[in-house]
Amino acid sequence: MKKKKFLTIFLLAFSMILAACSSQEEDEKTNGNGNDEKTPKFMSILTGGTGGTYYPLGGSFAKIIKDETGIQANVETSGASAENMNSLKQGDAEIAFTQTDIASYAKSGKLMFKDNKVENVQAIATLYPETIQIVTTEKSGIKSMEDLKGKKVSVGAPGSGTVANAEQILELHGMTFDDIKKQDLSFDESTQGIQDGTIDAAFVTAGTPTGAVESLSATEDIVIVPIAGDKIDALIGKYPYYVKDEVPVGTYGLKNAASTVAVQAMLVARSDLSEKVVYDITKAIFENLDKVTHAKGKLIKVENGLNGVGIEVHPGAQKYFDEKGVKAQ
Repeated sequence: MKKKKFLTIFLLAFSMILAACSSQEEDEKTNGNGNDEKTPKFMSILTGGTGGTYYPLGGSFAKIIKDETGIQANVETSGASAENMNSLKQGDAEIAFTQTDIASYAKSGKLMFKDNKVENVQAIATLYPETIQIVTTEKSGIKSMEDLKGKKVSVGAPGSGTVANAEQILELHGMTFDDIKKQDLSFDESTQGIQDGTIDAAFVTAGTPTGAVESLSATEDIVIVPIAGDKIDALIGKYPYYVKDEVPVGTYGLKNAASTVAVQAMLVARSDLSEKVVYDITKAIFENLDKVTHAKGKLIKVENGLNGVGIEVHPGAQKYFDEKGVKAQ
């Protein structure tokens, strides 16, 4: 009888030890945010329209993530930056491309996010300059920003970062959307409209060369409307997330470089993704950049990954950059 009682007590104690060990293992599988470290089987990456840079880059990233981590990453088209931030807020995807300025608006609840602040998104890394290209053709006769007055101008898809860029650049030239015949079109729709003659010009914020504009240059003589130096300085003074940029000679067949500005493209993630998952994704991308097929892949460098981020970095991404000794410059 005593032996049976002893055995019962022993088994009970043993089961409690196992339970405690199991609990400890579960605790060790969580990061500082309390997120489960279990690797998801599927993940959505929000990009932009098919004619921009986000979409083909997203395709390269998705393949790298699948090959290196085993996560089936699906690329989805979208209205780009602002829409992507809202979609992450709603839990409709895990990772997204956005502009640094739009991410900043979203996190601080400004401009288009005034009544819709986004709190559950953190940065993975900045990637490359997003050039603001004011696209038209030689036959339009548009040569300066002032020439846009009264013209049919696409300012980008609703909810995209391009809309904010267009508004701010027009503002520095003493104009508002009321001074143009505003059209809300994606990059593909914009270049098609220019080709068809239904619009005169379009704002395109994307890495150069941009696929939709390249396609247009096959049939039209492209003009990128330049922004004057004093206007660029004033714009940067008021909105510090802009930097000086240019569309180089030869791009789209240009005979002269066009002075303009840029923001940064960045990759962001939902903050409830585990540290391990985001670390693995960050490492996979930056250590396989040779597999990125788009020309912008050459501009993506680990040493620049924290430059101009502007929002909190996800702990998983921060861990990778810490290992590499990367700091914001």
